[in-house]
Amino acid sequence: MTLAPLPTVLIEPVVRQALIEDLGRAGDITTDAVAPLDCAARTVMASRQEGVVAGLDAAKLAFRLMDPEIRVTVTTADGERVAPGAQVAMIDGPARGILSAERVALNFVSRLSGVASATARLVAAVAHTKTRIVCTRKTTPLMRSLEKYAVRAGGGMNHRFGLDDAALIKDNHVAIAGGVAEAIRRVRGHVGHLIKIEVEVETLAELEEALAERVDAVLLDNMSLDDLRRAVTMIKGRAISEASGRVTLETAPAIAGTGVDLISVGWLTHSAPILDIGLDYAV
Repeated sequence: MTLAPLPTVLIEPVVRQALIEDLGRAGDITTDAVAPLDCAARTVMASRQEGVVAGLDAAKLAFRLMDPEIRVTVTTADGERVAPGAQVAMIDGPARGILSAERVALNFVSRLSGVASATARLVAAVAHTKTRIVCTRKTTPLMRSLEKYAVRAGGGMNHRFGLDDAALIKDNHVAIAGGVAEAIRRVRGHVGHLIKIEVEVETLAELEEALAERVDAVLLDNMSLDDLRRAVTMIKGRAISEASGRVTLETAPAIAGTGVDLISVGWLTHSAPILDIGLDYAV
């Protein structure tokens, strides 16, 4: 699948706000003192770890917003694997702008490359099965579009983006409605014909109730491997099956081996470690 870039209009407000946060009330007082106005610099952005790159458009935008004269030449595209020491981009232009935008640019590319790298490891762990890895809404506030893009860069797929693009009936919805079937009926009576309905179930009895209501997908939450196998047999392709709950790199292959269609993993976007990427002055 081709990795389509995010529209600039989606990422520009976040990048701009990150620069404003870093510049504070007086700008970069250290760089203003050290670098003359006419000083030019050439720098190299390089990975210090093995992983998958993502977020370069956000990094480029940070430099461009700081100074339109800065030129960023990308040498490793988003979605590509890198080895330690691999060059990711060259940044040329006014030294003041490069130094002032450096941390914000690296924060974006390191964070998003970390998400992409973690996703790629999970995708590889289940590559021998039909199961796909998907993310969740457990994202950093205001970073959802970028973090979900990073999941795609790592070979994963996206779950819903927000509360309005699909109906996902969770345990608290079921409790308020008084049961799985009643919650499904209320949702079906409220949403339009293009909205998919998924329901979270914790037991096989709840699954049977959901299937009787002809839902589009079922989220099999924290089920044992045996129950997941039974659930897949019960579903028989009548709905998309999604497993979730305490998924790790070590447990993912066994979960995928039960035959579920999807494994959703929250920590990809809320706890993935960064990929260490640095910016160094090129002599």
